[in-house]
Amino acid sequence: MSDKSILEHIATLVSEEHRLRSEPGKAGLNTERLKHVEEQLDQCWDLLRQRRAKREFGVDPATAAIRDTGTVERYEG
Repeated sequence: MSDKSILEHIATLVSEEHRLRSEPGKAGLNTERLKHVEEQLDQCWDLLRQRRAKREFGVDPATAAIRDTGTVERYEG
């Protein structure tokens, strides 16, 4: 997976997040999907940061891996 494809996936998820948030009448129906989209966004941003950091320090960015939502959600940085 390349940085470009990660950024494209982020853009798709952000569009979906905006769509879900703009449907106030369906808030209850969208709650689970919105939570899932937010978790995926956090994972994608984390993966992109990992890849950039590895590249900066001369490590192959392809060795970056998607971390589980529990790890990503508790990240403080």
